[in-house]
Amino acid sequence: MDLTNPLVYGGPAFIIFILLELAYSKSHEEHHDLYDWKDLFASGFMGVGSAILAAALKVISAIVIFEFVFELCNPEVNGVNTNLLGYESFGYAWYVWLLCQLADDFTYYWFHRANHEIRILWAAHIVHHSSDNFNLGTAVRNGWFTLLYKPLFYMWMPAIGFEPEMVVFCLGIEALWQFQLHTVLLPKLGIFEKFMNTHTMHQVHHAQNVEYLDKNHGGFLNIFDRMFGTWLPLDDSIDVKYGVIHAPNSNNPIVILTHEFKDIWMDMKKSKKLSHKLMYVFGPPGWSHDGSTMTVKQQQRQFKEYAKNNSKKSFERPN
Repeated sequence: MDLTNPLVYGGPAFIIFILLELAYSKSHEEHHDLYDWKDLFASGFMGVGSAILAAALKVISAIVIFEFVFELCNPEVNGVNTNLLGYESFGYAWYVWLLCQLADDFTYYWFHRANHEIRILWAAHIVHHSSDNFNLGTAVRNGWFTLLYKPLFYMWMPAIGFEPEMVVFCLGIEALWQFQLHTVLLPKLGIFEKFMNTHTMHQVHHAQNVEYLDKNHGGFLNIFDRMFGTWLPLDDSIDVKYGVIHAPNSNNPIVILTHEFKDIWMDMKKSKKLSHKLMYVFGPPGWSHDGSTMTVKQQQRQFKEYAKNNSKKSFERPN
């Protein structure tokens, strides 16, 4: 099939919706501080750069890698692409599209979760979380380096028989859904909150509150978060603070893109042991060989213990 990546149409739509949300926020006093101009321009620069790089890398990621893996694992036998396990590749039936989108959502969950739990990947992904604002402008604030390794997480899909262009198309649909999650202007969606990943759940994901860290990694659905213990609904009684613990405190795109890589390098120099250096690169963010900083799981265990014994006092973050 000759498919057009839905992001071709999504790009202009993103700009239109950002402008609409911006205009709405500036005309309504209760949302007047939803956008910060310098922050918006920084996010826009990240988004434009990401779009340009994505287009340039598409030949490598979407065509070369996926096509190579598909042809390798589904060679043509008597004119039919047949998987190495003995069955025909899946083709384009309507139910295959649904299965492909579900497989994409499953993969997105683990790709996204890995970006939060492996520090070298977090160094690339932190760009998206580095804004203190949560709006549609933040949605396009994407790290450029994630484009280099994201296709590797999806290689299994063409390997088992999904057509490469179908995989790319479903990736595009996922990106469209992710964009519109970045808003505080919509309420909870009732029954859809039971199985969909919604705007309020994504507010939790972008919060730096201790109890909210590393939650709600899903794409369309929240079922994988529920299955693997990372789901948490928005609590209206909690004052949400967006952004990251160690923010770049800069609107300079180069600083935003590289500050966590610099921090990794500085941490690696704290110990001469190779195992420690490797943990600073591939371990969870916040890990330290001397306990001077804590991982998310360590912080959340401490938070729960503190809440039991100090219910009337606010928790002070250890990092």
